[in-house]
Amino acid sequence: MGADLFISYAWTSDKHREWVRLLAAQLKTLGFDVLIDADVDYGDDLNGFMRRVGDSRHVLLVADRNYVERADTMPDSGVGKENRWIAEQYAGHEAAWLCVLFIDNHGCTLPAWFDGRMPKGFDFNHSPDSLQQFPGAEQVEELWRWIAGLPANRDSATPIATLRQRATRLEQQELRTELSQWRSPDLEGQTHFEYLDAPGNTFTWGFGDSEFGFHVSGCGNDSVYVYKDPITAVGVIRSKQAGGAGLARHLTQGRTVTPHVGQSVVLMNEHGRLAVVDIIKVQREDTSGHEYVAPFVDFRWQVVESS
Repeated sequence: MGADLFISYAWTSDKHREWVRLLAAQLKTLGFDVLIDADVDYGDDLNGFMRRVGDSRHVLLVADRNYVERADTMPDSGVGKENRWIAEQYAGHEAAWLCVLFIDNHGCTLPAWFDGRMPKGFDFNHSPDSLQQFPGAEQVEELWRWIAGLPANRDSATPIATLRQRATRLEQQELRTELSQWRSPDLEGQTHFEYLDAPGNTFTWGFGDSEFGFHVSGCGNDSVYVYKDPITAVGVIRSKQAGGAGLARHLTQGRTVTPHVGQSVVLMNEHGRLAVVDIIKVQREDTSGHEYVAPFVDFRWQVVESS
């Protein structure tokens, strides 16, 4: 299947070309696959590009007065060739396949080959005496509803502004839960970890046999629970001891430990490697105020080389 939309227009002026390309860019931003001559690479066959009109789901003629004149009187021009091919395809498609956008064409004149047929049209004409500015949000919405095959009656439709807000929320949530946001390849580092946003409340660092998962949940005002689930064992370091062998003595048999701010935790992964985590700051979840405060833990980690 071809593109969602093929746009046919005349190179009336630099200003007009820029207007049409901006319109195409807006439709692309909304998620449509749009074919326009600006997408043709140097050296490509423009005639071949224009013949793709028959494979497109929809065709839009941007009909200013110059476009209509070229279609009617200049058969060897780009507009003339496109209109010849479009006219050949028109009879074999449903009426909704083609629409005309009128701009700088207040009489809404059509090329002669339409011969009395009245396709759907979008009036983007602008009068200097009018307070309206085109294209406006309402006109662009009518255009994309046609491309998407939605009914023109929008009584039960969701406003485009609301759809954009929803899309923004979905993208922001996707970014928060993206795994790459919650891991680091470094063997030593520091992070601010809002753990409720992370999959499994887990931050991962390292790689290979030096990879560790730091799984936490809220506990007290200055403490968190640290779980052994993504690794093998955890423990709170009760006194400073050098070397991997000394750190291993602090590992416990239980599922969790509860370090406080200022304390350190030792982790052992499935390969027997050790890492030390220093708890720097803790914030509990707070729903009592006007604004929600997300829980977090600031910590520093280091994979112990001698382990």
